[in-house]
Amino acid sequence: MARMKVNEIGLERTDYKGNPSTLCQGCGHDSIAAGIIMAAFEMSLPPHEIIKMSGIGCSSKSPAYFFNRSHGFNSVHGRMPSVTTGGTIANRTLRPIAVSGDGDSGSIGLGQFKHVIRRNVRMVYIVENNGVYGLTKGQFSATADKGQTLKYAGRNEFMPLDLCMEAIIADCGFVARSFAGDAKQVRALIKAAISFNGTAVLDIISPCVTFNNHPESTKSYPFGKENEQPIHDIHFVPQHEEITVDYEPGSTVDVQMHDGSHLLLQKLDQDYDPTDRAAAMALLEESRRSRTLTTGLIYFNEERATLNELLDLPETPLSALPESALVPSRSRFDEMLATFL
Repeated sequence: MARMKVNEIGLERTDYKGNPSTLCQGCGHDSIAAGIIMAAFEMSLPPHEIIKMSGIGCSSKSPAYFFNRSHGFNSVHGRMPSVTTGGTIANRTLRPIAVSGDGDSGSIGLGQFKHVIRRNVRMVYIVENNGVYGLTKGQFSATADKGQTLKYAGRNEFMPLDLCMEAIIADCGFVARSFAGDAKQVRALIKAAISFNGTAVLDIISPCVTFNNHPESTKSYPFGKENEQPIHDIHFVPQHEEITVDYEPGSTVDVQMHDGSHLLLQKLDQDYDPTDRAAAMALLEESRRSRTLTTGLIYFNEERATLNELLDLPETPLSALPESALVPSRSRFDEMLATFL
């Protein structure tokens, strides 16, 4: 089936692009930006409903390269989750797509990372993970491998932080990992994350071609291509009338989709259940021990209420309410003060 030129809301793929990239040629971050563009185009997302969020670092430059018609905010180092929380409370109609890095989220912003997950703010939280501070000339980040050696930083003696493990511990309902060089999987996981009602964490290994692309690094292209082990064949099916299939493990079936295209489904022999929290943590630990790059949807739980639901916010965004509805009258203010006496 030929690739569509215009989506359901009349936009072309180029309408979702941003400015030309200023990152190093071959940087994995650019591949992720391309995946976001394609996912949004294919899902027919209205750009004006998107708010792009970021912090500081090479990764946080990425939002400039997609969605030239959307809102955006580049926050200070590590504080992107708090700004995103405020934005979603003020205007619940906006869909935050946040791009961070292993330094921005794993070091100075780790507390922010954990608490935005705990509150379950409805957002896509993409971590472009390369194990180094590329913007400040390649020092080790919190996700750098123990024993890793860099030309200017020497040898790292500290254990790496696993951001997927940290997300599951914080009870995140959508946790996935991918590799920037696997464009098909990245795009499918981004679509699923956008459709998730809550915090969706997507940790994407995104090699730094300048400072950390040697074969010994688990954040490099050579390692990723050699050791990536998808736990399932990733596809995303939009919410339409349900399509059901029944076929045996190890077999393949051809399914016609709602748009007329065909999806070739292969049921893998590996029996992995992403709704099993303990199994997800065990999988990550085994991946660490065996030094394999396990990719796919690692954990999924859609039962938690989002922050906006817990706050019982009105249907009309707070940013659209008149001052009379937001500011209490003098008599009401006096009544409130009286309750503290």
